[in-house]
Amino acid sequence: MNGIHDLGGMHGMGPVNPTASEPVFSADWERRIFGLFIATFAGGHFNVDEFRHEIELMDPATYLRSSYYEHWVHAIEDILVSRKVLTRDEIYDKMEKGL
Repeated sequence: MNGIHDLGGMHGMGPVNPTASEPVFSADWERRIFGLFIATFAGGHFNVDEFRHEIELMDPATYLRSSYYEHWVHAIEDILVSRKVLTRDEIYDKMEKGL
């Protein structure tokens, strides 16, 4: 693999040194996105390969600027919109209402 998404497997990138006391989620919205992933996956909207592929379709610069769970948001939104489960307008409306 040679994509921007494969940085962890590239030579010379150095070791991954996670902080021992780092929380699973750094913000409450990340916990919600994790739950949304579980619900949409269990609901049969995509499989793991489709989810990963959608993340790999991200623009490389956007991918590098965004966080791990922002990648998940991108994938879930794009899959649900492409499969006509939701529209972008419905997503933005729910975001404005804080849902």
